[in-house]
Amino acid sequence: MDKKKLVLLVIALLVAAGTAFAARSMFSGAAAPQAGAAVAAAVPTGPKVLVAQRALPVGTIITADSVSYQDWPKELVKDAYFIEGEADMQKLMGTVVRYPITAGQPITQGGLVAPGDRGFLAAALGPGMRAVTIPVSAKTGVGGFVFPGDRVDLVLTQQVAGTDGGEALRASETILRNLRVLATDQATDQDIVDGKTVVKAVSTVTLEVTPRIAEKVAVAQELGTISLSLRSISDNQGEFERVLAAGQLKVPEGASKAQEEQLMRNAMNQPIEGNTTYVTGGDVSRFQRSSRPSTSASSAPVVAAGPIVASGPVSSAPAAPVGPVIRVTRGKNVTVEPVGSH
Repeated sequence: MDKKKLVLLVIALLVAAGTAFAARSMFSGAAAPQAGAAVAAAVPTGPKVLVAQRALPVGTIITADSVSYQDWPKELVKDAYFIEGEADMQKLMGTVVRYPITAGQPITQGGLVAPGDRGFLAAALGPGMRAVTIPVSAKTGVGGFVFPGDRVDLVLTQQVAGTDGGEALRASETILRNLRVLATDQATDQDIVDGKTVVKAVSTVTLEVTPRIAEKVAVAQELGTISLSLRSISDNQGEFERVLAAGQLKVPEGASKAQEEQLMRNAMNQPIEGNTTYVTGGDVSRFQRSSRPSTSASSAPVVAAGPIVASGPVSSAPAAPVGPVIRVTRGKNVTVEPVGSH
């Protein structure tokens, strides 16, 4: 190939490349305004409405992290929606979800029940749960520092009569744990003045329990005095780990973080019975009796067909040795051995 033909070929290639580049620039420039117009048309031009941040099942108490305002197309806004600037968020806090709400779904005024409204307490109960009320005082009710939404343990204090007229055994036992407080007296929300929660003594506390635990609470009130023990918020993670270790909850393989958090919330919301702890008078003072009266066949609770709760299952503390003791660990077994008396 001579030099003349080679030069013509190079020029032709350069012209073709320039033409292709010019055509590409022309088409992309024409499409850009159309894409921009499409994006602009997709942005909602209506007001912001209140939507659920996550799935809210029936009975969920509305908190600041469960809802938020989101832009919504003006033509799709309904009269029942909560509109930013028109709704009072402070009044919405503490209300209860009446119907299931999916994540991202607008919250309607008919979907929430406010404290004091008819049916509020029934809506606040989880599926299969019951509400029971127990009397408390400043001494047994944590001095009024228990509020709706808190979680408490129940401590039963009683005296067990001694045999043959002997000294009575004074004992205190944690019989139930992780119970949710639904109301204090007739209030289902907190009184807030100048941004501070008002602490006041209450005479009754309403708790969320299972049907069987409701029976236990009824029996416990006849046995002795019930006191509330306020639980820390940080106990939730520990309870979740305890449930996992006990094999009561299985996290599926490949579960997302959101699924794990949902499983954790479900585990944290369950009341706990069994594995109770107790203290007798002998554990507090050496001058008090610590041994538990033996249970004879005649004094054992009657077992009948059906889930009947007698006094035995409510207070089930095993017999404790008399006097000072030490704990001896042999492999996985732990025994309590008396070491004498003073």
